[in-house]
Amino acid sequence: MCLPIISSYNMISCRISPLLVKLRPFQRFLSHQQTFVQMETTANNSNLDENILTKLDLTQVNLLKEECILIDRQDKKIGFASKKDCHLMSNINQGMLHRAFSVFLFNKDGDLLLQQRSKAKITYPEHWTNSCCSHPLNTESELDENDAIGIKRAAQRKLQHELGIPPAQVPLDDFCYLTRILYKASNVPDDGIFGEHEIDYILFIKKDVDIRVNQNEVKSYKYVSQKQLKDFVDSIEADGQGQRITPWFKLIVKNFIYKWWNDIDNLPKFTDHQYIHDHVNYM
Repeated sequence: MCLPIISSYNMISCRISPLLVKLRPFQRFLSHQQTFVQMETTANNSNLDENILTKLDLTQVNLLKEECILIDRQDKKIGFASKKDCHLMSNINQGMLHRAFSVFLFNKDGDLLLQQRSKAKITYPEHWTNSCCSHPLNTESELDENDAIGIKRAAQRKLQHELGIPPAQVPLDDFCYLTRILYKASNVPDDGIFGEHEIDYILFIKKDVDIRVNQNEVKSYKYVSQKQLKDFVDSIEADGQGQRITPWFKLIVKNFIYKWWNDIDNLPKFTDHQYIHDHVNYM
């Protein structure tokens, strides 16, 4: 009973096999073509990168080699990539997401420190923003997620790098980690090349500090009261050709900052380490 079935199967196999043999060269051709296209695209992107980088500030270009922490939308580490790759819109549009932080430093009078990013910055040059904003790196000390200690170490490191603030003046234990915000934005001026896609840790700290700016990072700085900040942001929005603020800072000012600022000496009641505020579709 089984023999006819086996015979039929063999007959079908015999008829199909020559067809597969004829198709294999075509399949190999398609595979080679696909590989060629991928190699060509990679080469074009490499050339594009080199052409772009030669026109940028050398110090800032060297910083693009730093390794940022890649994460999913639940802020779970999934790998790492260079700062350059993390900020290319070609990668961002495919979902690449990295970890970041924003520091809001207040003096003892309760005024907020703002900085204006330097003209040399690759993203958002000469934009006003919060006290310090950057990324934890893919290092053992800054990957430590216990009480966001890795983020706080990165914040301490960058406050010194950008503003010359000695680490002893901003102890790790004095940072208050409030919450996280997910956002995405294109560079301004829009170059179609760079942008941001981050989960941003919000850190508040209230300290009087000594400032010596790194002019490659910071063009200027100032302390503002709540009213001064509101008037400043309103004036910028009214005059599109004047000064600018970074998209993450604008988002935080519009949605969060004043309720925290109003009760700055009682921040722990605002901490939310479970929820990630998704503002990707509201930028």
